[in-house]
Formats: sequence, C-alpha cells, structure tokens
Amino acid sequence: MSIYKKSAPVDVVAFAKALADDTRQRIMSLCCCERLTVGDITTKIGVAQPTVSHHLAILREAGLVTAEHQGRETFYSLNQERLSVCCGQLMVRFAPDEDVTQTVKHALNKR
Repeated sequence: MSIYKKSAPVDVVAFAKALADDTRQRIMSLCCCERLTVGDITTKIGVAQPTVSHHLAILREAGLVTAEHQGRETFYSLNQERLSVCCGQLMVRFAPDEDVTQTVKHALNKR
C-alpha cells in the first residue's frame, strides 16, 4: 500500500498520546510484522489481559493497529501505513524546513 493515498485525517494529538506509553510501544513492536491475539500479546509482554485490551483500544482509536476477526479470535497487527502517514504529518507540522519533510510534503500534496 502507498502511504500517499487518501486516508483518514491524522489526529496528531491522539497519535502522540498513543505513542507516549511504554506498554503501547511494546505492543506496537510485537504487532509490527505478525498478527497476534490479545492472548499472544499478554503472554509475550507479561501484562494482564484487561490491560492489553485497554491499550489495544487506544491504539485502534488512533488507527495504529488493525483488528481482523477470524472465527472467535481477533488478530491485531500494526497499521504501518497509518504510522507512516502520522509521522509524515508531524514532520510537516513541526519540521517544515527539513529536506526530508519537503519530500514528504510534496508526496502528500499529490494525494
């Protein structure tokens, strides 16, 4: 998928809040390259299931993880496209004069 296609508007505050927690960062790292259930995540990071579910809800709200239902299981994975778009929006907003930001800005204007 291209990060430059139309996607939902970025709420940089929700994005920053989602990234601000160490447990959510650990969950994102785990979900980066594989699909995991809440149980898988709970086992791998050693945090109680309700806590993992709470953090996944925040990450879903920010659009940073996707949930795919398969039978009785829900599999979570990192939404890498959304992560890229959010980071690009932060660059455009807070580092507008950087060369790499200009490249991202140009690509975003093509959308």
